[in-house]
Amino acid sequence: MTMHRVSVDAMIEDLRTLVEIESPSRDHDALAASAKTVAAVIESRLGGHAVLVESEAGPHVHWSGGGEPKVLILGHHDTVFPLGTLARRPFKVEDGHATGPGVFDMLGGLVQAIHGLAAIEDRTGVEILVTADEEVGSRSSRELIEERALACGAVLVFEGAADGGGLKTGRKGCGTFQVSIAGRASHAGLEPAAGVNALIEAAHQVLDIAALGRPEIGTTVTPTVAAAGTLDNVVPAEATVVVDVRVETAEEKERIEGAFAALTPHLDEARITVEGGVGRPPMPESASAELFAVARRLVPGVEGKAVGGGSDGNFTAALGVPTLDGLGAVGGGAHADHEYLVVDAMAERAHLVAGLVKAMQNK
Repeated sequence: MTMHRVSVDAMIEDLRTLVEIESPSRDHDALAASAKTVAAVIESRLGGHAVLVESEAGPHVHWSGGGEPKVLILGHHDTVFPLGTLARRPFKVEDGHATGPGVFDMLGGLVQAIHGLAAIEDRTGVEILVTADEEVGSRSSRELIEERALACGAVLVFEGAADGGGLKTGRKGCGTFQVSIAGRASHAGLEPAAGVNALIEAAHQVLDIAALGRPEIGTTVTPTVAAAGTLDNVVPAEATVVVDVRVETAEEKERIEGAFAALTPHLDEARITVEGGVGRPPMPESASAELFAVARRLVPGVEGKAVGGGSDGNFTAALGVPTLDGLGAVGGGAHADHEYLVVDAMAERAHLVAGLVKAMQNK
């Protein structure tokens, strides 16, 4: 196949450009600036026109190489870091690592994908979709993601690599539940029995909820945030418990959602309401098998790993569209101050993109 070498210096230049436009989720103005910058980088390296798709979460960026759609390159440009992080932790490259907010999750992956495509002369059948709300659940982008995935028939997700540079061949479904408990306030000293203690009810519920986990089959149910009470001499009238859930199968998703819906109070007159669900369905390893086999031919020995975190690849895999994840930056520290990207791995990852895309074009 006709393929040009990629320039690591040019990739670093584009990575600096993207990192230095901060893009925290839910900040519409910042995301608008980020989307324009992503579009400009795509157009400068690939030509054509990158369309900004407006949404309530911020602009998504969509580019097409024309022709019959065959492969979707999927990523996001929002990050978890608030405005001002860049001043404290500016972009820099030293000792073989690039650091700065978003380098690993997932601006480095976007850059590698764009430069990998730039190494191919024929880009027909290729689409790029870079969304603005992946870090906060992809509510505004899910429909567009699913539409383009079904149209293309194969999805390459440029989230950061698994440990050691492995590809992500499976992901757990994940979601958040909020359990709200209504009791009745009373004076804790004068008439505690006249109240209905929402904190005691919450304690019962936390134990019931934690018991739903089945870690031996990959289901984790983890209460993470709780709040109750107003003053130290008042029986709490309200309490909330937030719960993180991860599942490996659709059956477990249904079981967990049913169990939360069936939660019942232990105290007379306490009331429970539940919001949330497993918003990202599991990505079974079967969804990645075909694409991972191609990747193994291109990079012999590359590992495939099933991981606990979710991505937009969960949505595409659930539709039955072949999906391979973890194609982005080699590095680590996602969502943390020590986030980093391994510069020496950038060229190989970009060439892997090119090889996978050519394989999909020739199917």
